[in-house]
Amino acid sequence: MVTDKQVRILKMLVNKEKTKETAALKAGMDEKTARKYLKLERLPSQVKRAHTWRTREDKFKEVWKELEDYLNANPGLEAKTLFDYIQGKCPGRFTFGQLRTLQRKVKRWRALEGPEKEIYFAQKHYAGGLSESDFTNMNNLSVTIQGERFDHLIYHFALTYSNWETGTICFSESFESLSEGLQNALWELGGVTERHRTDKLSAAVHKECNPDEFTGRYRALLNHYGMKGESIRTGKPNENGDVEVSHRWFKTAIDQALMLRDSRDFESRDKYKAFIKKIFNQRNTNRVPRFEEELKKLRGLPERRLDDCKKIQMTVRSSSTINVGHKIYSVNSRLKGEKVNVKLYAERVEVWYGQKKVESMPRIRGKKSHRVEYRHIIKWLMRKPGAFENYRYKDDLFPTTRFRMAYDYLKELNPAGANKEYLKILYLAATETEVGVDEALMKLFDEGKIISAEVIEGILKSKAESAPWREAKDVYVAKTNLAGYDELIGERDALGCG
Repeated sequence: MVTDKQVRILKMLVNKEKTKETAALKAGMDEKTARKYLKLERLPSQVKRAHTWRTREDKFKEVWKELEDYLNANPGLEAKTLFDYIQGKCPGRFTFGQLRTLQRKVKRWRALEGPEKEIYFAQKHYAGGLSESDFTNMNNLSVTIQGERFDHLIYHFALTYSNWETGTICFSESFESLSEGLQNALWELGGVTERHRTDKLSAAVHKECNPDEFTGRYRALLNHYGMKGESIRTGKPNENGDVEVSHRWFKTAIDQALMLRDSRDFESRDKYKAFIKKIFNQRNTNRVPRFEEELKKLRGLPERRLDDCKKIQMTVRSSSTINVGHKIYSVNSRLKGEKVNVKLYAERVEVWYGQKKVESMPRIRGKKSHRVEYRHIIKWLMRKPGAFENYRYKDDLFPTTRFRMAYDYLKELNPAGANKEYLKILYLAATETEVGVDEALMKLFDEGKIISAEVIEGILKSKAESAPWREAKDVYVAKTNLAGYDELIGERDALGCG
C-alpha cells in the first residue's frame, strides 16, 4: 500500500530524475501507480474511501426495528432496559456480554437520529443588572381544583445573576397578566433591576389587536419602575435563556412534588397557589449568597404599583351588554344607553359609573365569548317571555344543570307555556335564593313530582318558616340586685375616694 510519504518523495524526484520510471522505483512504487498519483495530485490518505461498512455481523439486526420504535416513542429509554426486554422476549438468544454492543448502538442512534439535545451558551451576568420573564404553559401537569381540570399558565420571572425566581398564576398572555405578574415579582423582590428582557410578546400583542397601544402601555409600565426593556430576536429563545431553562426545571420540580403528594387535585386555588409558592421557596434556598449580592444592587421601588388594568370607556348597548376585548358581558338594565368606564384586569372586569364601581365580574377565558347574568335582565324577560326562545345568550340563563333539566322538562310537558314558567322559576332564583331553588328542583326530581314555579315557591316558604332562627324562644331577664352597688359606694366613701 502506497503511503503519503512515498508520494511526497515521488513528487520531489520526478523533476530530478530523467524518467518517471526511475523516480517511481526510487520512491518504492511501480510506474503505473506513480502516474496515477501524479495525475490525481492528491495524497493516498485523501483518496482513501471512508470505512462505512460493518466488519462483524449485527446481532441485533432482526430486533432493532422494534427497539428503534420504542426509542422514537420514548427517547429516554436506556439501553439496559431495552436489553432486558429483548432477553425476556427471546430467551437464550442474547448473552449479557452483548449489552455493551447494544449500548454503543443506542448511543450511535441518539447521536445520529435521536432527539436534538439542548445546548447552553455561557453569559456573563452582573448583580442587579438583568431580569427575564416569560409565560409557560402548565396544562401538561394535569392539575385539578375540586376535581375540575385547571388549565393555566405561569408568568415566570427570574434574575439572571442569582437565578432567584418567582411566578404568578394566569390564564392568558395578555398585557394585564404581564403587568400583574411583573409587578408581583418586583414587589416580592423588593427592588428593580436595571434591565428587563422578554420574548417578542407576539401572543400578548395579538390579543391586544393594537401593537402601538400595547407598546405604549408596556413602555409606561417599565418607565414607572425605571427599567430599560429588551426583547429577544424572533426565533431566538436562547437569548432569554435563564428563564427558558428555569421553565423546564421548575415544571419538573412541580411534577415531582405532585408525585410525592400523591394527588394532583387541590381543595382551592389558594391551596394550589401556596403549593406553587413553596416550590419557588425551595428552589431559591441554594441561591441565597448570590441573591444577597443582588439585593444590594437593586434599585428602589416606586411609591405605589401601577394599575394592572386596561381602561376603556364605552356605551351600554340596548341589550344591556358591553363588548370588552371581543367578549360580551351583561350589566344592570338601568345602565342601558349610559357611558361607563370599564377596567379590564387579568382575571376580572370592573364597570364604573359616576365614580362608583357598579359591577365586578370574572374575566371570560378561553373560547367562550359571553357571560350574561340572568339577574340583570330577568325582569324584562318576565315582561317579554317570547324573547327567551331564540335569545342569543340563552345558554347563560341556566345557572346550574338542574335549571337546564327543569327547562327541558317543562318543554316536554307543556311546550307552549314552558318559557314563561321557566322564567318564573328563574325570577324566584333572582329574588329569593338560587341555591334554594336549585335544592328545591333536586327534591322535586328525586321525588318525581311536578315542577312549577308555584310548587318551588311553596317549598321555599316552607323552608323559611321552619328555619331555626324563626323559632320563638322565651328570654329570661334576671332582676338587677342594687344592693351590691350600695356596698361599693360605702366602701368608696370609707376609703376617702371622691
